[in-house]
Amino acid sequence: MLTVTDLTKTYKTGDKALAEVSLTVPKGQVVGLIGPSGAGKSTLIRCINRLVEPTSGKIALSGAELTGLGPRALRRERRRIGMIFQEYALVERLTVMENVLSGRLGYVSFWQSFTRRFPSADIERAYRLLDRVGLMEHADKRADALSGGQRQRVGIARALSQEPELLLVDEPTASLDPKTSRQIMRLLIEICAERGLPAIVNIHDVPLAQQFMQRIIGLRAGRVVFDGPPEQLTESVLTTIYGAEDWTAMRKDGEADRVAEAEAVARLAMISA
Repeated sequence: MLTVTDLTKTYKTGDKALAEVSLTVPKGQVVGLIGPSGAGKSTLIRCINRLVEPTSGKIALSGAELTGLGPRALRRERRRIGMIFQEYALVERLTVMENVLSGRLGYVSFWQSFTRRFPSADIERAYRLLDRVGLMEHADKRADALSGGQRQRVGIARALSQEPELLLVDEPTASLDPKTSRQIMRLLIEICAERGLPAIVNIHDVPLAQQFMQRIIGLRAGRVVFDGPPEQLTESVLTTIYGAEDWTAMRKDGEADRVAEAEAVARLAMISA
């Protein structure tokens, strides 16, 4: 379980990116983090794993306090937090398998990582993960030969290879088409359910968040202004988070995209039959 208490981040300029944010994410729950650009979503995720140092507040994972840890202890604790990035953060010249195994770097010696000689148990785990994300046949391909959706699947497998207790996901569908976006979100939800993994997903696509997230937290100007189930994300609440907008039209556009996708799949099935 992740517990964040009164988390605040103030930059040297005096700008406050987060203001006393508190939340708890229990085992197996997937939380969608929404809000306008500059609301503090990415800052919150990066404060949790201390890629960004919080100014004040506390962060605890499974009871272990993460704030205030020294470099060595922090490296050890970060192994329990899997990070999935918007731009994939893969090493393009390495193979899919090598990228997945890079998730084990915190567990092996320097020379094992330098020579890329991983224990057989790590290799077996990597193959299982590649099979789970549907990329077994691409294990020996270079990462730069993959599509965007395939790269994101590699990123998911790499994060899981850490055997994490928490997933932090930063805009996983921002660079993907609507169909691939839903496939990736469905995969993340299924994996978290299978493993009992809590996850925080920073996501800009509100209809996608409403479709897949179990719980949604809305941030505005660094503060939590909504925390509840997707069905409570009314037009009034969305206006509180984002400001005035024609939310009915937005939902209709999202529904039209889903209908068009379903029709395209049906046509393809008829052609293939």
